[in-house]
Amino acid sequence: MSEQATFALKGRNPDVLSCIANLSNDEVFTPPEFANRMLDTLEEAWAADNDGASIWADSSVTFLDPCTKSGVFLREITKRLITGLEEEIPDLQERVDHILTKQVFGIGITQLTALLARRSLYCSKHATGEHSVASTFDNDNGNVWFERTEHSWVGGKCKYCGVAKETFERGDDMETHAYALIHTENAKALAREIFGDSMQFDVVIGNPPYQLNTGGYGTQARPIYHQFVEQAKALEPRYLSMIIPSRWFSGGMGLDDFRQSMLSDASVRSIDDFLAASDVFPGVGLKGGVCYFLWDRDNLGACRVATHYQGREPSIMTRPLLEEGADIFVRFNEGLSILKKVVAHETGSDGSLALPEEKRFINLVSSIGAYGLESTFRGRDEKKDDDLKVYRNGGVGYIARSEVGKEEHTFDKWKVFIGRAAPGTGNKDTYPHKILSTPFLGEPGSISSWTYMYIGPFEKKSEAQSVLSYLSCRLTRLLILLHKPSADTTRKVYTFVPKQDWSKMWSDADLYEKYRLSDEEIGFIEAFVRPMDVEVD
Repeated sequence: MSEQATFALKGRNPDVLSCIANLSNDEVFTPPEFANRMLDTLEEAWAADNDGASIWADSSVTFLDPCTKSGVFLREITKRLITGLEEEIPDLQERVDHILTKQVFGIGITQLTALLARRSLYCSKHATGEHSVASTFDNDNGNVWFERTEHSWVGGKCKYCGVAKETFERGDDMETHAYALIHTENAKALAREIFGDSMQFDVVIGNPPYQLNTGGYGTQARPIYHQFVEQAKALEPRYLSMIIPSRWFSGGMGLDDFRQSMLSDASVRSIDDFLAASDVFPGVGLKGGVCYFLWDRDNLGACRVATHYQGREPSIMTRPLLEEGADIFVRFNEGLSILKKVVAHETGSDGSLALPEEKRFINLVSSIGAYGLESTFRGRDEKKDDDLKVYRNGGVGYIARSEVGKEEHTFDKWKVFIGRAAPGTGNKDTYPHKILSTPFLGEPGSISSWTYMYIGPFEKKSEAQSVLSYLSCRLTRLLILLHKPSADTTRKVYTFVPKQDWSKMWSDADLYEKYRLSDEEIGFIEAFVRPMDVEVD
């Protein structure tokens, strides 16, 4: 091996892959140290499944990154194999050629990232280039494949990823972002077409693109990361590990089937959840955090769940992903124990997380836009006889009762109004935070635009005031957080919240005592939920 090629396989300081800028918040480069963290998890699982053997000492194991960008996974895998296979293949050049031609494979997501991945893996943008550390390839691409893929338009949208034709039908000089793995009916057939009929991957690992703009109203984006996960499973590897947004735990456009599939899949053996995406991708704003999971095809069981936040000691628990009576993954280990105490007190049972129908606070919460008035509604500035006051974005307006044909039974009752969007923290997840926007009292004769939802109605002002005090409690808002995937506080986020006695005012001290929470549980709540002051007079 040439002196230059030998040097290229050594570590660099600084590592260029830790310095390059991200393509966007949706297509982010994986830092090398984090890629190695995922590889450590894989290594531990392999050893546990194979009597302590090292995956890096096995020359038959094949690896695929089906959405490679910087090539960091392929490079770090190769470095580990070079060390692990030294005894079996002593000659360095022979060892490198074997690894690069027989074990490590990638599918680029764009022409640019394919070139970058080849540069990271082969130390040359062409596998056959003068400076390439590989010596036996007969094509420039090596085992990092990319070919331009087109969307398949049906009714103005791509039948595979759902993006709008008017947005993504582009000229030949622009990337299509029609990613190969998720634009095929048969992932295994695609892999064999690219890499050969006998190709079967033992490990699939990567960091897929997260979303694509759908071209809909406002700023909308369609998640696509789940499609990469589903197609990767279709390749039938022994192990699968990917970094994806954590929003799938409890919500997201088109993610219900994916969430159900993941939470009922006993092959998902570990999830490392990072509450702040910036802890993984410095400088990247991605609300809801990110996680990486390990899927172990042949080893079924409960899942090790580790929650990480800003250098704190991680919370780790092995538990079922889908608890009885829940339709989502309960994100916080400590939150799960608190939730179980609350539900057990309300039901008298230690089993299901489902509250009895008569005790569900969600039954008091309206749908979004309950009164049929858009968020752009302004109304009249001056009140006329028998007008309704409308709490709207930026203030109040007035409208004739006859112009509102919905929820008439609430017009002259007391209510609590609350914004459908939570208070912003920019693009970062920081704790503690309020979880909800500040609720306020809605007097008889008032309604709201799309901007607010109502809770109620109530016959007495004191009942609405009691609800206000309850929403200000940290425990109440923690229960909301457990079912809240994003800034939107839809009706569904109140699923875990029980009703209370509305004849009294509530405080956290009352709730902590009622549900017999421990000092550790109280400390957890107060570390993640900020105090809230509400006007109850």
